[in-house]
Amino acid sequence: MISELSRIIDQVGKDKGIDKKILVDALEQALLAAARKKYGPKQEIEAKYNDEVGEVELFQFKTVVKNVKNPHAEIALEDAKDLDSEVEVGDSLGTKIDIGEFGRIAAQTAKQVIIQRVKDAERENIFEDFKDRKGEVISGTVQRFERGSIVVNLGRAEAVIPQQELVPREVFKPGDRIRAYVLDVRKTPKGPQIILSRSTPNFLAKLFEMEVPEVSEGIVKIVSAAREPGSRAKVAVYSKDSDVDPVGACVGMRGSRVQAVVQELRGEKIDIIPWSDDPASFVCNALAPAEISKVIISQEAKSMEVIVEDDQLSLAIGRRGQNVRLAAKLTEWKIDIRSEAKTDRVIPELDVVALRGMDRVDRIAGVGEKTAQLLNAAGYMTVADVCQVTAEQLSKIEGIGLKRAERLIESAKAHFDQAGEKKG
Repeated sequence: MISELSRIIDQVGKDKGIDKKILVDALEQALLAAARKKYGPKQEIEAKYNDEVGEVELFQFKTVVKNVKNPHAEIALEDAKDLDSEVEVGDSLGTKIDIGEFGRIAAQTAKQVIIQRVKDAERENIFEDFKDRKGEVISGTVQRFERGSIVVNLGRAEAVIPQQELVPREVFKPGDRIRAYVLDVRKTPKGPQIILSRSTPNFLAKLFEMEVPEVSEGIVKIVSAAREPGSRAKVAVYSKDSDVDPVGACVGMRGSRVQAVVQELRGEKIDIIPWSDDPASFVCNALAPAEISKVIISQEAKSMEVIVEDDQLSLAIGRRGQNVRLAAKLTEWKIDIRSEAKTDRVIPELDVVALRGMDRVDRIAGVGEKTAQLLNAAGYMTVADVCQVTAEQLSKIEGIGLKRAERLIESAKAHFDQAGEKKG
């Protein structure tokens, strides 16, 4: 069996993707630990792997003396001469230990050390494999569910999609294939932790890169993206080649390219708009399909007052303020909207509706500090976030039952109703 050790090391190294040196070191340390368990921790023992014979050899070193006082650490000169005729008093003489003398407990110790070292090496290899894959889209299989999060099998490793990185209303079951964006790769005491996301705007941008050759080749650039996951998204695109229409390239023939992305995102509506280095033009594009009459810019506050016709007001704001909210995220400008017919009444910030949509969750009636913390921890930061989920999803949060979830959603929607009354 020992003669086959080299072959076993090579095979394990190949199967686990672990360097042979790491396995050899694990074997040496394992047998050293077993020897010290048998002979005591104070003994001077060394382990050395002999590649020629395929064996880990153990040597116990003792000091050569005339009169032995400590038989565990000393050897008589007369006995030492039998082993090495040239040895002298004061020399350190190594004698080979018979590994066969080890008992069951020592062997078990060796086994545990080897298993642990192999696990550590596998974890390190996984971390090295994935640390440079941050920002990529990878595929895996849904393994199981843990506290609202999805554990994904990636083959050699497991990853997790936290609840706040999932898209509301998306449903998966064990065994389903799933694609997600690698958000982070961390080292933890239990091994590498791979964090995935399906809700980040970066996932949307990467999907377009995968579907649109002009994007992957660098001809068309995705300048920015904004999402309300599962509902609607906006993507700003720019072409470095004047002969290439960036919007058309992303839409594809008969919408084939954008539809492939929409299908991956389970029906999320996507607006593709042309980017402009002129902020006013960019904001007007971002507010599409609404038609803008006039824009007043405040560079210092990085805000814009957008004026629209009466019949364009609700279109510019969007359902529950979604259109203007996404436009503000996409352009990184604060947008105030008012109608031409009511020039004396400026609707502050993102319009009353939009503003109330962006209110913190603690503005919802019945939400105290503790409940707000629970909602925030689960990824629900604004009133709009609460309005867009189902009671079943909200009830998954620890401490919030189904009935309470229903009341919270009703209160959040009432927040919007108040805005509608004031706007009217």
